[in-house]
Amino acid sequence: MPDAPLRAGFGARLAEAVSRRGPLCVGIDPHPSLLHAWQLGESPQALERFAMTVVEALADRVALLKPQSAFFEAYGSAGIAVLEKVIAESQQAGALVLLDVKRGDIGSTMTAYAMAYLDERAPLAVDAITVSPYLGYGSLAPAIGLAEQNGRGVFVLARTSNPEGVGLQQSVHGSGDTVGQYIVDSAAESNLGKEPMGHVGVVAGATIPAGELDFSDLNGPILAPGLGAQGATVKDLKAVFGRALPHVLPTTSRDVLRHGPEVKSLRDTHTRLADDINHQLND
Repeated sequence: MPDAPLRAGFGARLAEAVSRRGPLCVGIDPHPSLLHAWQLGESPQALERFAMTVVEALADRVALLKPQSAFFEAYGSAGIAVLEKVIAESQQAGALVLLDVKRGDIGSTMTAYAMAYLDERAPLAVDAITVSPYLGYGSLAPAIGLAEQNGRGVFVLARTSNPEGVGLQQSVHGSGDTVGQYIVDSAAESNLGKEPMGHVGVVAGATIPAGELDFSDLNGPILAPGLGAQGATVKDLKAVFGRALPHVLPTTSRDVLRHGPEVKSLRDTHTRLADDINHQLND
């Protein structure tokens, strides 16, 4: 039997954070175009200036920050050092950190990925990670199990917001459902009986057609990318997610980050967007 979690379950921690700070998740994506827009150039020092400005502006007011690991990895060990700092200081300010790494593998390799991000002793330990189920949902068992043991979470790619994913994710699985629905239903099984919700979330874009997926049994959070630059609006959330809306975490990156580098501008943009989301969700 696994040891008891050292903290409350991820579902409970996330629900509490959202109740205080709202559901909006902001990505930290140090894309080269944004670094240049901020007049920082491309270097480890520029990366740190960008990322830590976002942390300063938002970590004390959002429930969830989502660093995109690839943009840090691109700078090698110096970039990973910045990522460690982002994680530590974001958590110190009260934000949960969802590291967008989209890991997926089998056996001992998946276990190693899980240990890298979900183990208590890991330098890159975060509150949750994104994972890819396309080697089979069962291949994610090491991450799902370690996350539950340590009070952390995983978000499984189900129906992403990029157009290239449609053909695969809408194809028919052996269960008779679409691949996307099969992943949602598999996550639901992992979350059975958990209160107030389970630790296995799914990623489902705010740009997908309304009613395509049934989230009614998920009992877990839904990360919904696609707001702004990818075409989805706050009004689309109700149509796409319906009764699952209370568990939705609308996600944006560029629509907030392009308003830097001033901390006040980033905060003001976040406040406007968060207020719009809260108004739409409570209307």
